[in-house]
Amino acid sequence: MADETIGIVGAGIVGLATAREIALRHPGTRVVVLDKEQDVAVHQTGHNSGVVHAGIYYPPGSLKARLCTRGMGLLREYCADRELPYDECGKLVVAVTDEELPRMEALYAKALENQVPGLRRISAGEIGEIEPHAAGKAALHSPRTAITDYTWIAREFAKDIAGSGGEVRLGFEVTRVTRVPNGIEVTSASGPDTVRVDRLILCAGLQSDAVARLAEDRAEPRIIPFRGEYMTVLPAKTHMVRGLIYPVPDPRYPFLGVHFTRRVSGDVEVGPNAVLAYAREGYRRTRVSARDLAGIVAWPGTWHMARQHWRTGLKEMRGSLSKSAYMKAARLYVPEIGAADVMRAGAGVRAQALDRDGTLVDDFRIHQVGRVTAVRNAPSPAATSSMAIAEHLVDAVFGEPTGP
Repeated sequence: MADETIGIVGAGIVGLATAREIALRHPGTRVVVLDKEQDVAVHQTGHNSGVVHAGIYYPPGSLKARLCTRGMGLLREYCADRELPYDECGKLVVAVTDEELPRMEALYAKALENQVPGLRRISAGEIGEIEPHAAGKAALHSPRTAITDYTWIAREFAKDIAGSGGEVRLGFEVTRVTRVPNGIEVTSASGPDTVRVDRLILCAGLQSDAVARLAEDRAEPRIIPFRGEYMTVLPAKTHMVRGLIYPVPDPRYPFLGVHFTRRVSGDVEVGPNAVLAYAREGYRRTRVSARDLAGIVAWPGTWHMARQHWRTGLKEMRGSLSKSAYMKAARLYVPEIGAADVMRAGAGVRAQALDRDGTLVDDFRIHQVGRVTAVRNAPSPAATSSMAIAEHLVDAVFGEPTGP
């Protein structure tokens, strides 16, 4: 494929990692990344909690399980090489009731199959040795779970792309994808520009289904945006959380539940919850997009999901509206941090893929449509897995498998 041009839509961490991987493995190939924003990592990459996951939660053998393990190692090496922050502060997954203990055991078995490094079960007494202010019946301790700053990593990827002769073209909103003889033309609404590429990789995150439809991919799955709202612990109590403190997740949902997260800045966040957003880029509660809302309402899967999970939806909405309700569950894990000890912080929006039958898509999902490769679902741990996802995508495009 020497002297070909590969286009990538999306300057989030997955798109940038993929462009970088192409430039490294195929230096004769021109790479151009296209994004409608004026900076990289504006959406999901720039609004997450910075956790580097160790692979605890994912079904053994799934893409998530395989690429998370590989991605964590690649990311750790990259951060060390570039002197970027990477702190193995560790994670506790805490069972706070007797009913949660069997779920914790099932999670432990899954994590062992995924070869999560250093994972061990600990007793209630041992919880206090790791997190003195935490409480629970028992927990899993993952000492290799880490924190980083994905925006910094994404910007470093962009530098690597430019340094290898590639291009990150910002302010380029893709509105048309046209097949032409031996290639594809990508057209922008923001000007007369048309970029011709030989192959196209779509890493469009919150807009992944819309951009995929431009490339004549099928409608399913549809992206349904869920806003995740965070609280910040006030400075007087940030010392009460040394690392990461998570609940045992509900296996019915791909969300991990409200948890405590130390950031590389030294701040401690609580969150996120998961409430339906009325805009794909609805970082504020007041943001409503009539077009996005119409798309949510029109998708049959939305109504199937609502019938199955409306009680959980109401609970999450109460937490969104009331700081006391939000912190009620969080206090089960760190009792000394309550509503008076936190303030509202930012929010992110998760691009949750939803099938027509209402199934919340959990694993990474990638479609191949001729010369187009479309990433249709890449939620957490996509940032952790970004360099491994890049390997996987480049293997698929170039047909030259590499790496474990």
